[in-house]
Parts: sequence; structure tokens; C-alpha cells
Amino acid sequence: MIPILLALATFVSTGLGGLFCIREKNRLHLVMGFTAGVLLGVVSFDIFPEIIQQVKEGGADPTAVMIALVVGFLLFHIVEKVIVIHHAHESDYADHFHPQVGVFSALALAGHSFMDGIGIGLGFQVSPKVGVFMAVAVIAHDFTDGMNTVALMLAHKNTLRRTRWFLLLDAVAPILGALSTLLYHLPDRWLALYLGFFAGFLLYIGASDILPQAHSKHSSWKTMALTVTGVLFIFVVTRFI
Repeated sequence: MIPILLALATFVSTGLGGLFCIREKNRLHLVMGFTAGVLLGVVSFDIFPEIIQQVKEGGADPTAVMIALVVGFLLFHIVEKVIVIHHAHESDYADHFHPQVGVFSALALAGHSFMDGIGIGLGFQVSPKVGVFMAVAVIAHDFTDGMNTVALMLAHKNTLRRTRWFLLLDAVAPILGALSTLLYHLPDRWLALYLGFFAGFLLYIGASDILPQAHSKHSSWKTMALTVTGVLFIFVVTRFI
């Protein structure tokens, strides 16, 4: 039940991100800077220690786990480039607006959010602590997913009404993903590989997606300070959970 409740928090985070994008365009970089720090902190101070414990106690192959990490990183990199969900370079082709491109990109983000929900559910199959921090990471970056959904839809001249419907779809997707994990249980021997895969995904989202966007137009010491604050925040929190 707890994974579902935390997935509901992603619904709120995604929705707030979309609304924030509509109303507060000039402060997005500060939120994304902090979010990138949170993701790096979760990978460094929660997922990696859990992987090390899985290797020591469960006999997981460390090389296989690192392969899973690289696969997670590269898979989301390739998928993102193929479907062109980056909007950081929209100005490069600003004269070409196609509503269906925005719709396709928003659907891709919804699929990505569904996987986020699966990540939360599987995290709780590892342990409650891992599940909580998976949820923290997902809640943090789903805020930017909401912003991306709105930005992509509006950038390609979709109506505000249609944009809100796709924002709702993106917000509901993590809940459906978390619910799906109630139907199956990942074998113990696969848990370390899953952690490696999800770590690679979070590293990509934080370092190659969110952080560059945060500094693309408003790079400043405030953004960098918030990134460091995000890392320190997770470090402190992990000491008490």
C-alpha cells in the first residue's frame, strides 16, 4: 500500500511541475538544479550502498550489475534521442511546429513515467528503505517531467486544453506502474541488476538531461548551490533512515 501512496505523490509532483512551467518560466532552472542534486544523492548514498550490500551478502556479480547500470544509462539516452524528447534545443528548429510531434513526445514521457512507478514498486521489493528513496528520486524528477510535457506540447502549438489532458496522463502513469508491481515479484537474484539498471537511468536523467537544462539559459551560482544542496539533503536524510 505504501508504494501506491508514494506513487500518488508523483501525481502531485508531475501536476505541479506542469503548472509551474505554465506560470513560472523564469525560475525553472532553480528547481531543476536542486532536482539534479537529489538524483545524484539518491544514486550515491542509497542505491550504490544497497548494491554493495547485495554483492556482499547475496553473491551478486558486480560486473553484471555495472553492465546493467551502463545499459540503463544508454537505453534511456538512445530512446530519448530517437524520439526527440529533449526540448533544450527547440530553438534549433523553432520554425517547424507540428502538434503531433508534441503529442508523440508527451506519450513517450508518459511511458517513461510508467517505468518510474515500476521503479518505486520494485524498490520496495528490495527493502522499504530503498523503496522510499526510489520514490524520493522519482517524485523529484517527475516535477521536471510535468514541465517537459507542458513545454513540448505548447512548443508544438497544441492547445492548452489538450496539454492539460496529456499532463494528467503523465501524472497518472507512475500510479499505474506502481500498481503493476503488485502482480509479480522480482526474483532475488535479479534485484541487484535492477538496482544497477535504475541507477544508470537516474544518473542519465540527472547528469545528461536535467542539469544541462538547468544551466542552458540561466547558469548561475544559485543553480550550482542548489545542486549541491540537493546532494547534501539526501546525504543527511539517508543518515537517519
